[in-house]
Amino acid sequence: MPKKTKIEVNLTRRDVLTVAAAAVGSAVVAPLLTTGPLSPFGALKQGQLSASTEPEHENISRTHHWIMVIDLDKCIGCEYCLRSCCAVNDVAEDKPWNIVVEERTSAGTTFYFSRPCLHCQDAPCVEVCPVKATYVREDGLVMMDYDRCIGCRYCEIACPYDARKFNWEKRNDENPYVPTWGIPEVERRPRGVVEKCTFCVHRIDQGIRLGLEPGVDLDATPACVNICPVGARSFGDVLNPDSQVSQLIANNPTIRLRDELGTESSVYYLPPKEGL
Repeated sequence: MPKKTKIEVNLTRRDVLTVAAAAVGSAVVAPLLTTGPLSPFGALKQGQLSASTEPEHENISRTHHWIMVIDLDKCIGCEYCLRSCCAVNDVAEDKPWNIVVEERTSAGTTFYFSRPCLHCQDAPCVEVCPVKATYVREDGLVMMDYDRCIGCRYCEIACPYDARKFNWEKRNDENPYVPTWGIPEVERRPRGVVEKCTFCVHRIDQGIRLGLEPGVDLDATPACVNICPVGARSFGDVLNPDSQVSQLIANNPTIRLRDELGTESSVYYLPPKEGL
């Protein structure tokens, strides 16, 4: 197994197993900062709302909702998902969009917890953005418009899952995961914007245009799902009752992180089994 990457993660075991609400404060405070009288962007946001300057974004489908199911009992902590994601999306080594950390159940059984962006349907990051640079598509994907992003980082603060990273500097580094773990399929994001996992949206959109099925056809499926050697990640359309993800949810107990916050995340976890 390759040497693991050391990553600082702000989620605790309590977050994973008990779905704690530690980040509710930031989710409440951030909207006040972006709309209140002290906000430097308050007037800008009000102007956008009154002028109806909603950005035009392509909605690929009104009949799909793409989700991911992660089986924590299967995950072996190999970090292949992290490495492939960093290669395909040209992500900085110290700011991975996917993370993998070792955890333990209440009985002391070791398991590995992994987390991409959870693509919330009621996303705090969308609510607080003063320039509408982040938004939820019709197919459930939470996306970033890097041309609109002003780098205020309110979305990063509001995210209850620590899934967003800010680009402090222009990147001129060589990606250590290329070409072993994949070849970049998207452009690097510029300095001064927040970035995050997209569920490899470029593959999804291109795949649909070519008549492929995300979650079934590899060319239309997120890189982290394709690379997993033990099938711990599944991807597909939850609106299709016959899809693998729908069947997994229907036939297994599942959890969603911090579900009590009402974020309606699009990543479901099959919990690890307790040791005998």
